[in-house]
Amino acid sequence: MLGVLVQLGLLVLFAVVAVTVFVVGDRLRPKSWRHSDDQGAGHMMLDLVNMFFAAIVAFVVVVLWQQYDTSHEHTVTEAKALVSVYETAAGMPDPDRTQIQALVKDYTKQVVGDEWRVMDQQRRLSPAAQATLDDLREAVAAAPAGDADAKATQDKAMTGVDAIAEARYDRGLDAGYRLPGFLYVALWFATVMLLFGTVLSGVVVTKRSIIMTGLFGLVIGAVVVAIYQLDQPFSGGDHVSRDAYELALSRFEHITSTAPAASANPR
Repeated sequence: MLGVLVQLGLLVLFAVVAVTVFVVGDRLRPKSWRHSDDQGAGHMMLDLVNMFFAAIVAFVVVVLWQQYDTSHEHTVTEAKALVSVYETAAGMPDPDRTQIQALVKDYTKQVVGDEWRVMDQQRRLSPAAQATLDDLREAVAAAPAGDADAKATQDKAMTGVDAIAEARYDRGLDAGYRLPGFLYVALWFATVMLLFGTVLSGVVVTKRSIIMTGLFGLVIGAVVVAIYQLDQPFSGGDHVSRDAYELALSRFEHITSTAPAASANPR
């Protein structure tokens, strides 16, 4: 709270300094520099507000797009690890192979189904999917490793499970991410100043100016809505794609269908 008050105090201080410089400077500057009206000040104010709004929007969009891209990258990493574990389990004997592959497939289906809805509506991960992942870890750890080859296969599968868990943790952080509040404050402050710019500019109210102002407000509103949508990578209008998990499910089917051929022709 104290930090907010200090920041507000600094803003007020800058406003006071700006007014002081303006008033004192007016008394010191040559009369030839003065305008007959305040139209120049109005144009200067509008230019500053436009520049401030554009700078805030550009900064916010860059931050959110980077977060969006990072969120997508985490889903790709998790899907690759799922394929790796499923493929590794294909080299294990039954019933471990069947159990582990079934758990990998169940977890993937839960992610693209129930968990995606939970991230959309509640901005968190699904406990049910986490329970399936825990079961998968236990199944891999319980797989027999009687010889060196079996131990190597088990270790590779466990490494894949660790990669899944790490990517899932990152995805949970992504689902709960929100743009820092001070950036929203700056955005709305710039938006209000920009909308009031039509009043400060002294434009005459006509049918044409009303239509142009309406279109202006429509554009500003679209920008603000787009920012809010982009701030929800797993919900809203800009969903992070589930393609990585859906591709993983198709890879599971391919691995299963080619497993007999692979065992018949070992490398």
